[in-house]
Amino acid sequence: EKEAAELGRSSFKYAWVLDKLKSERERGITIDIGLGNFETNKHKISVIDAPGHRDFIKNMITGTSQADCAILVVDSTTGEFEKGISKDGQTREHAMLAFTLGVKQLIVACNKMDQEDWSEARFSKITEEMSTILKKVGYNPKSVPFVPISGFQGDNVFEQSENMPWYKGWQRETKAGVSNGVTLLDAIDSVVPPTRLQDKPLRLPLQDVYKIGGIGTVPVGRVETGVIKPGMNVTFSPSNITAEVKTVEMHHQQLTEGKPGDIVGFNLADVSTKGIGRGQVCSDSANDPAKETVSFNAQVIVLNHPGEIAAGYSPIVDCHTAHVACKFQELLEKLDRRTGKKIEDSPQSIKTGDVAIIK
Repeated sequence: EKEAAELGRSSFKYAWVLDKLKSERERGITIDIGLGNFETNKHKISVIDAPGHRDFIKNMITGTSQADCAILVVDSTTGEFEKGISKDGQTREHAMLAFTLGVKQLIVACNKMDQEDWSEARFSKITEEMSTILKKVGYNPKSVPFVPISGFQGDNVFEQSENMPWYKGWQRETKAGVSNGVTLLDAIDSVVPPTRLQDKPLRLPLQDVYKIGGIGTVPVGRVETGVIKPGMNVTFSPSNITAEVKTVEMHHQQLTEGKPGDIVGFNLADVSTKGIGRGQVCSDSANDPAKETVSFNAQVIVLNHPGEIAAGYSPIVDCHTAHVACKFQELLEKLDRRTGKKIEDSPQSIKTGDVAIIK
């Protein structure tokens, strides 16, 4: 609070905790993926603060692909909310990206309620409109807690707000049953940790690689499957560089092993940072190491694209933390969007709304 006020940004006090980088602090927006961590009564939480600004969408994808649950923070103020859910709005785009990247659990925080005079009608309208959008995207709105908050004043973030006596709390229905709560913290506590894939071979997509004086090369990323331990020989794909892991740490604490879900940094023996970078996959050299592929078949949904797309098209593919240019070699078949059944072999082209299998 104190630091934020000194720069005349007192309304950013909670954002301040996550916006670690100085360039971001002085601009007042989140560019990179901030990592903060805190503990609740039920969970240890790593916060990946993904940027909301349009220019930084690829950073947003890197951050979101590592999450178990997404908190979609909606600006409740008149005009801003409407802008966010417009055809090309950010709110709509982020919800879609979260779903597409496999983030199954979602919480919607309706922020800046203080600027809407804590209006129940406004909250109801936002809940209704967001439910429609989330349903279209693929989420079941009944499984999504909607929490009216003020990040600036702290209402309903950790403690129940006295400014919204009409708000009786949220409810979420999942396969695990029904859970209830009031605050954003309650909603975070209701997140069900996914089953971790510990027994599979190690797969660890790199988020970044640091060179640290006196220590050496330290790649950072989230363990998706398997475990990473000191003493293990690992291979980076597709560069095919191998190295021995000296130490593994998380939040500046040494670990005996990094397990699925852990965002870890690991120190490598005698290897330079050259050739190892964001988007590469680290695996255990002795247990089914990750291989490079020449081509793959993908099911592609065209959400929004001007004109037709044919063979030869070159999109950027975002896969876990990788951001790579690819080429559509062949359009194999077109599918019915609702049933998933094949409706056409070798289509000439596809357009907005189509689903196809593409090589």
